[in-house]
Amino acid sequence: MQSDDYLIAQDRIYGPQGRLDPWSWRWLPEESPVKAMTVSPRRALEHLAHTGEMRRIPIGVIGPREATDEQLALAEEIGSALGHLGLTVICGGKTGVMEAVSRGCHTAGGLSVGLLPDHDWRAANDYIALPIATGMSEARNMIIAKSSAALIAIGGSYGTLSEIAYGLHFSKPVIGLAGAHAIEGVELVADTDAAISRLSAHLLASAAG
Repeated sequence: MQSDDYLIAQDRIYGPQGRLDPWSWRWLPEESPVKAMTVSPRRALEHLAHTGEMRRIPIGVIGPREATDEQLALAEEIGSALGHLGLTVICGGKTGVMEAVSRGCHTAGGLSVGLLPDHDWRAANDYIALPIATGMSEARNMIIAKSSAALIAIGGSYGTLSEIAYGLHFSKPVIGLAGAHAIEGVELVADTDAAISRLSAHLLASAAG
């Protein structure tokens, strides 16, 4: 088995470190059965989402309020993909990329969380299922980065750049596309499929033994 391959057997995921416990997100020492199907990291997460046993890991999606049509379309695709994978979207809860990714996630049946700069949770966009009014203005950018297992940056702005910086400072994977800031540490990808595949690999690799 390659280091980036995983196995499905009896509705369980196996990797080089053993069997994945999808709730504690840890590898348990256990040999994989002889009869198993080799899958990619993304396919492994899709399988876990189908079983309903995986914890809703938080993924931060960041980007500007003033976004292009391409960036908005990509954000909605990203949100939909994350929702289908059973992952939680965390964003700033407002307009632009934040609203588009929330719409995609919500439509796919996923959980969208908005950490708002406002004092009133009603300031969230209509697709935020769990609005959290921080009252912290732009300081809430640090909370988004800290609370996320990984960040996906779509497009760029000064606010997005600050969230990227916090994410890298906290040693979180940061994946960027559609004009995201090309700075050291950001993994630039071409499209939604590449972003989700890269994210899936990071999540499975992050499971502690």
